[in-house]
Amino acid sequence: MPLAALACEGLVNGPQGVVTSVTDGDTVILDNGLVVRLVGIQAPKLPRGSDDFAAWPRSDAARAALEALVGGKQVRLRHGGERLDRHGRSLGQLFVVGEPELWVQRQMVADGYARAYSFPDNRSCMADLLSAEGRARLNRLGIWGDPYYAVRRADRPSELSGRSGHYELVEGRVLAAEQAGGRVYLNFGRTWKTDFTVVIDKTALGRFGKDGLDPLKLADALVRVRGWVDDYDGPRIEVTHPEQIEILATR
Repeated sequence: MPLAALACEGLVNGPQGVVTSVTDGDTVILDNGLVVRLVGIQAPKLPRGSDDFAAWPRSDAARAALEALVGGKQVRLRHGGERLDRHGRSLGQLFVVGEPELWVQRQMVADGYARAYSFPDNRSCMADLLSAEGRARLNRLGIWGDPYYAVRRADRPSELSGRSGHYELVEGRVLAAEQAGGRVYLNFGRTWKTDFTVVIDKTALGRFGKDGLDPLKLADALVRVRGWVDDYDGPRIEVTHPEQIEILATR
C-alpha cells in the first residue's frame, strides 16, 4: 500500500517532470531529459551494458517496483544536499505529485526493494529511511528474504573477508574504540590484523563532532554499521559520516 509522504525538514524544491524511463531501482529519466538518481537509497544493481558486471539478486524486481510507482507520473525533485553527482545526474528526494504526495524513496525502502544509503554530502531524511528499512528487514520483505542482503556478523571476519568489494550491513559489539594517527578505530575483535574493524578518518570525525557525537564512546556498544567492505589488515568498513553507524544497545 502506498505511503503518504512524511515531512523531511530542510528540503528545497527542485525541478518537476514526468517519468519517461526507469533505468534501475534508483534511477529515472524525466521528459525534460533530467536523469535523476534517487539519493538516500541503494537498490540492487543492474549491469546496464557492462559485460563484466553480474546483476545483484532482485534487481529486476526493484526496477519493476519503481516503474510501478513512478512510470508516466508527474514527479517533483527536492534537494537536501549536493544536487549533482560526478556522472551529471540530479540528486534528490523524489515525490509523486498528488494528494497526498508519495515519497518514492521511503516507499521503495518500506517495500523492501532498496536499502537506506547515505552520502557525506547527502544525509537528509536518513532517520525516516533507516526506520522504514528496519521494519522491512524485520518482516523479510523484498531483498531481505535473500541471503545476499543478510546482515553480517562482525564476529565472523572470515565471512566478511569474502564480501570485500560489497556493500554490507554488519552487526556486532565494539570491543575497543581507539584513536591513532588522526583516525578512530572501532575494533570488533582482539586481533586487529584479522578481525573486523571500522575506520573513521579525520574528515569524518569532524562530521561526528558537528553532530555532537564521539565515536570513542562506542566501546562496548552493540552497533550496526553499513558501508563498502575492503580487506586491509582484516575486513573493514570506512565510515565517512554518522548515519553509517546505528547504535542498537549500550552497556
